[in-house]
Amino acid sequence: MRKDSPTYPVAFLFDIDNTLLDNDHVTDDLRHHLEVHVGFDQQKRYWGIFEQLRTELGYADYLGALQRYRVEHPRDPRLLEVSHFMINYPFANRLYPNSLDAVEHVKQWGPIVIVSDGDVVFQPRKVDRSGLGDVFGSNVLIYVHKEHELDDVEARFNAKHFVMIDDKVRLLSAVKKFWGPRVTTVFPRQGHYALNAVEVAKYPRPDITIERIGELLDYSFEEMRAAAS
Repeated sequence: MRKDSPTYPVAFLFDIDNTLLDNDHVTDDLRHHLEVHVGFDQQKRYWGIFEQLRTELGYADYLGALQRYRVEHPRDPRLLEVSHFMINYPFANRLYPNSLDAVEHVKQWGPIVIVSDGDVVFQPRKVDRSGLGDVFGSNVLIYVHKEHELDDVEARFNAKHFVMIDDKVRLLSAVKKFWGPRVTTVFPRQGHYALNAVEVAKYPRPDITIERIGELLDYSFEEMRAAAS
């Protein structure tokens, strides 16, 4: 723990994809764009590379998949247009309703922090283009596997209690094992991971389950803290 780090009563840790931002919608837009501009078979090949790369790296790397696809098609100028589409995608249009209101709501009790997995180019670009960078400021942490970096999160944001909001019960379970009753896990049932009943059933029930991120507005910090025990 850093010597100059203040101790907060609570810190709120937010995932991005399918928590604050509808990433499934982003993926659908990219799939449609690829099909229109490079063709159906080519977009299928792109997603095949994407899944292979995700298995290798442990996180989604959209630009890395495009670069690897380019190795197979070095003379296809259409890929430059696809790259432009990705880099300039209007992520602000894909924020979930009331997501920023929910962030502002909990901000009254302690620091708000983005804790995400992802690459070092596209994921930060998503933060900036969505407007989340303006809300969270420098409190943005992007790891390869965030569940392995919780000690670093705590070193940067020393809090008596944490509230982790994430659409993946696997990650919430890992966070609960690490911090125990010092963390309240909040599970917004948004996106394909959260709606996969078989996958969700493999893990203990999160402390709080909400149907959409905007429902966080209905909770006080006292209620969230009490749910952890």
